[in-house]
Amino acid sequence: MKLSGQVAIVTGGGRGIGRAVALGFAREGAAVVLAARSVRELATVAREVEGAGGHALVVPTDVRQEPAVAALVKRALAEHARIDILVTAAGVASFGPVTDSKTDDWDQMLAVNLRGALLCCRAVLPTMMERRRGTIVNIGSVVTRRALAGSAGYTASKYGLLGFSRVLAEEMRPHGVRVGVLSAGATDTPLWDAVTGGPDRALMLKPEQVAEAALLMAALPPNATLEELSLLPAGGIL
Repeated sequence: MKLSGQVAIVTGGGRGIGRAVALGFAREGAAVVLAARSVRELATVAREVEGAGGHALVVPTDVRQEPAVAALVKRALAEHARIDILVTAAGVASFGPVTDSKTDDWDQMLAVNLRGALLCCRAVLPTMMERRRGTIVNIGSVVTRRALAGSAGYTASKYGLLGFSRVLAEEMRPHGVRVGVLSAGATDTPLWDAVTGGPDRALMLKPEQVAEAALLMAALPPNATLEELSLLPAGGIL
């Protein structure tokens, strides 16, 4: 198993890409720590993990809140005494032209997609730096490579995440901690449930495919790092 004996925190672990990552990592031997706001969704995923013979720890977490993130990491360390991998899959999106945008929507996207990733990364770094080992995979988006009308707030948050991750990768290089961004194209997740007129969901990536890419980044030997990976539907849609 590629991740045997390792411990992975997965934010947004109750649905979509986060759920797929948690299940995929568990199949490869990792103990997964599931973080999200919905206790019900987390419990469902935990049952799936454990039903397949894996181990899951449920820690309801609002990644926007620094004390909640600190409690998440403390609980993970109390249970497992180590954190090898962090995948920041928690994310929100709201679409529409800038002229019709709501400031609250922008604030929420920046709070979850950017601030939340910052808080989670910063919280796991001390233990990773102490052990001189760890991998952080931040889930970005292809909007940082292709402009998508109607996604200004979401794009701003993901550009911020990309820039933050690049700097953090340089800062962590001397400490043995790997930091990468997985920029996925349109993926068939609940995020699209409230979007009308979007791409054909049948042509989108599946969350399990994004999870495979995250596994590739996390399972590389310690002397290699994959810092930026773009995964697109073969049809070329966002």
